Amino acid sequence: MKRLIPIDIETNLNRIPLLSGFFNAVSKLTLFVLRFFKEALKPPYEFSELAKQSYQVGNRSFALIAITAFIMGLVLTIQSRPVLAEFGATSWLPSMVAVSIVREIGPVITAVIFAGKVGSGIGAELASMKVTEQIDAMEVSGINPFKYVVVTRVIATTLMLPVLVAFADAVALYGSYFGANLKEVVSFHLFFSEVFGKLDFSDVFPAFIKTFFFGFSIGIISCYTGYNAGNGTEGVGKAANAAVVFGSLLVFLVDMIAVQITSLFT
Repeated sequence: MKRLIPIDIETNLNRIPLLSGFFNAVSKLTLFVLRFFKEALKPPYEFSELAKQSYQVGNRSFALIAITAFIMGLVLTIQSRPVLAEFGATSWLPSMVAVSIVREIGPVITAVIFAGKVGSGIGAELASMKVTEQIDAMEVSGINPFKYVVVTRVIATTLMLPVLVAFADAVALYGSYFGANLKEVVSFHLFFSEVFGKLDFSDVFPAFIKTFFFGFSIGIISCYTGYNAGNGTEGVGKAANAAVVFGSLLVFLVDMIAVQITSLFT
């Protein structure tokens, strides 16, 4: 029997379910975000749960971010020194490393680690609550599970990631100072005088602002994957994996948009 549908048209038809699934997921995520803002602005407010989640979110990734930031500053300094030495510009090393860490490397790397450590934990935790019907039990007992479970975690990630990024930048700069002293002796005062002498408000402020969007993106996508997880233990694993993958992807997308917006004002 002859084919009645051309190959190229048939291929496009086979791709339609993928496109419909993508737009369906985007629409559900959009409704989830709108519901978050609705519930977040409506009293009563869960301040005690918010404080608890903020502590857990910050404490959960504190050590890993500190170690990674120190190594990041150390390695960046060691790798940059030979290149600058060829041009006789080793005196620019502190300022170059500081601008690189504060503007881009520090916020992005910290956010990706945050997505892997905290995002996966939130996704798995909410998925487990969904599978064990704890969320349904909250609704039966008169508690708003969305406000208690989702809103508090998203606000916690939004507020705590900028704090962790500021801490990571400080540790990374100290790691850079340690790396600079591996080849020659540089005083602490001279090194950080060069660092803060070259950092400008336009370097610090945009980098700090975009960390709030990083935290919100990681929190909302992690809660979305966990809150809408499928039944069974398999859904817990898928929710944790999706939280890491899509959370990290959103970090890079938000960073790309932030860089484009910042470039318009510089």
